[in-house]
Amino acid sequence: MFLEIVSPEKTLFTGDVTSVHVPGSEGSFQILNNHAPIVSTLKKGSITLKGSFTENQENLNIHSNSEASLDIQSGVIEMKKNKLIILVD
Repeated sequence: MFLEIVSPEKTLFTGDVTSVHVPGSEGSFQILNNHAPIVSTLKKGSITLKGSFTENQENLNIHSNSEASLDIQSGVIEMKKNKLIILVD
């Protein structure tokens, strides 16, 4: 699925990922390819991404070439037609 993570200042990440784990305001949850459409608010925590990452992803904490994370204060997530957009603070 295609993922875009955007803050008020800049785009933090764009690219293809296989899964995303987010801190939902009612509990954390995971988004996979072809997930049903969803809109949800996010609370302070860490977004975990699975896919293929390189060292030059300056806004992400790279844990391995297949996992990365990003700490957030809050946000909103929208999944629609295999495109995931996350707006974060």
